[in-house]
Amino acid sequence: MPSTSIRPRTVTAAPRPLHRRLPTVSLVAVSALLLGTACGETRSPSADSATGGATSPAAASDTLQAAVITQTVLNDSDDPAIWINPAAPEQSLVVGTDKGDSTGGLYVFRLDGTIDSARTRRPLMRPNNVDIVDGFVMGRDTVSIAVTTERGKQALRVYRLPDMIPIDGGGIPVFDGDVTRAPMGVAVHRRASDGAVFAIVGGKAGPTDGYLWQYRLVANATGVVQGTKVRAFGRYSGTKEIEAIAVDRTLGFVYYSDETVGVRQYRADPDAPGANEELALFGTAGFVSDHEGIGIYPTSDSTGYLLISDQQGQRLRVFRREGSAGAPYAHQLLAVIPVSARETDGLEVTATPLGPRFPEGLLVMMSTDRTFHFFDWRDIKARIARRDTVVTR
Repeated sequence: MPSTSIRPRTVTAAPRPLHRRLPTVSLVAVSALLLGTACGETRSPSADSATGGATSPAAASDTLQAAVITQTVLNDSDDPAIWINPAAPEQSLVVGTDKGDSTGGLYVFRLDGTIDSARTRRPLMRPNNVDIVDGFVMGRDTVSIAVTTERGKQALRVYRLPDMIPIDGGGIPVFDGDVTRAPMGVAVHRRASDGAVFAIVGGKAGPTDGYLWQYRLVANATGVVQGTKVRAFGRYSGTKEIEAIAVDRTLGFVYYSDETVGVRQYRADPDAPGANEELALFGTAGFVSDHEGIGIYPTSDSTGYLLISDQQGQRLRVFRREGSAGAPYAHQLLAVIPVSARETDGLEVTATPLGPRFPEGLLVMMSTDRTFHFFDWRDIKARIARRDTVVTR
């Protein structure tokens, strides 16, 4: 198990992502990399260079640095989710996927970036995305659950938090076993009116309409979670694929990235009037290539920010959560922020204060150096306030 000691430091030379051929580097840089894989790293937002194996296309002085970079996973980090500890928010956890085909897993990280090996679950067969929801009914109790797509088993996996005990009987089959639609993206919605919980799943491929399948999740009498398909919905351009999915549980919307095209918006409740009608397609310009991870940061019940990963641009694009008078689904671009996380697929954000390290919330972004980058929301908020980033990039 890696050491869990945390030592602030600055990396003077940053390697390229591990899936590409590394250039020749100095012994100092190699030593820094080896140390970084042995411990979670606490970062200063004012660091002068990109860290944790990430270099930004923007000037280093303009790149937002992570406050913490996690220990590395074994294979290929992809998507995070955040579990809020209601009794001690500073002891909340981040669950992140590692997409190894046969040696993948769900890694659990503390807020200092170290791996909680007792809660980490591996091996799994290429777990792709993960989401967490509170208030899932199991008998007379309500619990928090983490739901992930296990591509190698063509299934959803469900774990009870915070102990990460599997409660799915080995997996919930999806897409009727169609291997061409290997499950990738997932988001979980809890309907406010009755507490019903749904998983919305996207595959590696799919039709131009009905790309996403939505399942109602229910625990049976023996405590095993089962899924029942309730609808197929969602337009698809046919250009690439749909992976990133996020649900605004308060407002009842689901957003998903139609990669290289834009972000689409629908109603999350399958029984809502007009549930299968597209409400918006936004973010259609300015991305280098793929639209990826989506997060929702509320500033009130109806206002806040939609955060979208501009993957190849290594930037975070921030849109207004609410629309405007007469245009409720028009999401205005507010800021474009270069970040230390490299080629981010999945991201997650919370507005819940998580102790003195993250007093206004936490943004987690996957990075291709097999880590996850933790950002202090105060730093994101300061960049949004600048607003000039919209017109300069």
